[in-house]
Amino acid sequence: YGDHRDLHRLIRRQRQMCIRDRRKGDTMDNRDTSQKHATSRREFIKQTTGALAGVSIAGSMAARAYAGENNTIKIAIIGCGGRGTGAVANALTTTGPTQLVAMADVFEHRLAGSLKNTSSRFAGKVDVPKDRRFIGMDGYKKAVDCVAPGGVVILATPPAFRPMHLEYAVAKNCNVFMEKSFAVDAPGINRVIKAGKEADRKNLKIAGGLMSRHYKPLEEAVAKLHDGMIGDIITCWAYREHGQVGFRRRQEGMSELAHQIQNYSCFTWLNGSFILDWLIHNLDVCCWCKDAWPVSAQGQGGRQVRTHPDQLYDHYAVEYTFPDGTRLFAQGRHMSSCWGFFGDIIHGTTGSAVLGEGVKQPRIFKGYNQTADNRIWGYKGPRSNAYEVEHQLLFDAIRHNKTYNETSRCAKAAMTGILGRMAAESGKKITWDEAMASKVILAPGLDDYTMDSQPPVKPDANGAYPIAMPGVTKVL
Repeated sequence: YGDHRDLHRLIRRQRQMCIRDRRKGDTMDNRDTSQKHATSRREFIKQTTGALAGVSIAGSMAARAYAGENNTIKIAIIGCGGRGTGAVANALTTTGPTQLVAMADVFEHRLAGSLKNTSSRFAGKVDVPKDRRFIGMDGYKKAVDCVAPGGVVILATPPAFRPMHLEYAVAKNCNVFMEKSFAVDAPGINRVIKAGKEADRKNLKIAGGLMSRHYKPLEEAVAKLHDGMIGDIITCWAYREHGQVGFRRRQEGMSELAHQIQNYSCFTWLNGSFILDWLIHNLDVCCWCKDAWPVSAQGQGGRQVRTHPDQLYDHYAVEYTFPDGTRLFAQGRHMSSCWGFFGDIIHGTTGSAVLGEGVKQPRIFKGYNQTADNRIWGYKGPRSNAYEVEHQLLFDAIRHNKTYNETSRCAKAAMTGILGRMAAESGKKITWDEAMASKVILAPGLDDYTMDSQPPVKPDANGAYPIAMPGVTKVL
């Protein structure tokens, strides 16, 4: 591709020629001057026909045209719950002018609450008149259209809707922030991966809501592990143990579909299960520490104390195997009055670490007794707000035309959770390749749903919903 120095010499020569022309006092009118400069540029590009020079020039021009430092970036939000409203706040605090211009949700009260909250906090950065507030299943298309092309779409609906929303945003040439999780089944994951590749082709920027990857103390801790501070990683443990996941009773007059959407954490077709939607951060961190994704999983889970009418398992225990034969153990439980821990334990050949989502101060130890006198590393610098950092990185990439696409990694993290659910709920040992090839769709026809549609699962005469049964449930 040639030597960069040749390109730099030509750039200096071109600048010197322009300075010399100005000093001579050119008397051409504005039109002639424009033509002269255009000709000079064409001649300059001819002189630098090497591929590297051409790419460098095109890249710098694209960066200025795409979203310059002083240009306002328009934002649309799809899904106006708490996390979506938080993501909008993070986006509006990034460097450079931004403006929220469109919102969509299936619940009008939720959109109204989010708009009120955001408007009160960001006066002057919110311009969402009534004709840009969209209610219903197809509202996402209308909201995306308000910022296309080149704007940012925040996707914060239940994970089941992520694949089709991402596809549409990419088709409309929008940049995307997509909250976790990213799909609920293998067909959905494959749609996400395909959309990510299309985003690459279009030079679009996509960020995923696995914010732990951008938490400075954790970044440094993982870097220490990758540098060999505790030797080779041999075992990873991912935990999320806490009180019960909430449940809202159906309001009078509410449809079955609306009822399930408002309780999306409690229905597998919407959130993909507790081990996916709630453990995904620490599953991802373990795989990050190991620098690998699992090749198989077996495990178990069930519904022991939960009595709410929904589909939710209240405990999971899944054993994953990495390509080198080492293991990742994931434990998830949401039961009251039980031991609680939210984080990861990493064992290496010479030491161990406590880190992950839920652990604000990562720590590394010699050996496996994690006592103060055995600690060999702790983060010393300032903490960072990972929620803010993940948006800052996205918007900076947009403004400066940097390559930025987290889709593939996010899809693999979600697939790790899906693989664990498939193994636990079927009672089978399942390989990664088998899971990825699964054709089982948890909500067939979801792309065409309206709020009058019937959900894929319904209560029986006693109000109970179908629950996965190990040894019986088919997942492949």
